Amino acid sequence: MTKIAIIGSGLIGRAWATIFASHGFDVALHDVAPGAAEAARAHIGSNLEELAGHGLVEDPKGSLARIRVASGLSDALSGAELVQENGPETVEAKRALFAEMDKLAAPGTILASSTSFIMASVFSETLAGRARCLVAHPVNPPHLVPIVELAPAPWTDSAVLARAKALYEQAGQVPIVLRKEKPGFVLNRLQAVLLAEAFRLVGEGVASAEDVDKTIRDGLGLRWSFMGPFETIELNAPGGIPDYCARYGASIEAMAAQAVGGDPFGAETVARVMSEWPGVQSAERVKRLSDWRDTRLAALQAHKRAAARKPA
Repeated sequence: MTKIAIIGSGLIGRAWATIFASHGFDVALHDVAPGAAEAARAHIGSNLEELAGHGLVEDPKGSLARIRVASGLSDALSGAELVQENGPETVEAKRALFAEMDKLAAPGTILASSTSFIMASVFSETLAGRARCLVAHPVNPPHLVPIVELAPAPWTDSAVLARAKALYEQAGQVPIVLRKEKPGFVLNRLQAVLLAEAFRLVGEGVASAEDVDKTIRDGLGLRWSFMGPFETIELNAPGGIPDYCARYGASIEAMAAQAVGGDPFGAETVARVMSEWPGVQSAERVKRLSDWRDTRLAALQAHKRAAARKPA
């Protein structure tokens, strides 16, 4: 049975372990913090039971049985087809950890990082096995949002990339492949543009933060849960994408040009957002809302799995 090593047992590491174990992989879980991996495994058991309640996992107990806590990094890497690293989000930490993993892992083991922003070339350039390194960036929470961005370094072996893509697909994920490196990859770059404009609209007094959220939640988000931006505009003009660009391109370009410049996340704008925002910001509130979000995402994911794919 194919073995996956999960290095780092925080939120993202737990999700990856849930994903791989629930799709039939053997998982070795490792964390440098004493007791962290054991606590994570218990948490994963709850995750699996909840997913089973939505029909997203068939055998939660069997899935949990496929996850073991490794005795150390070397033990976790031994026999692994793929390593999913979830360590601290700093260049220094990635370089140190990948250097150690490159020495310990078998030559054929794929080394992938869950980093949100750091490009693979930054932490793999000097490694003897740099051709087997790449970024595999998930979206929080990965066990409910299946996209994973595969971002290779310029020297990543194409065969390694193909193997990684196949493994993530086998684990029920939806991998995309970047054709070249770009800071922030694809998802965070798209999200950054939307976030910046959302803050600008509130900061300029155009709309409230709540109404901006409604625009996505009850407007664009409904379409975007099934279609991407290109699929969306294809249906917004009789002649499809070229027709849409001919009709609306100049207006969109003008709006985009107006949005350039200034800091949309400045203190004054943030204060304006928070003056209208309900509830006190706290870890307890974030936990409560995260649990609510995960329940809604599980229901949506179950629906999307059951829904027929769009016609060609």
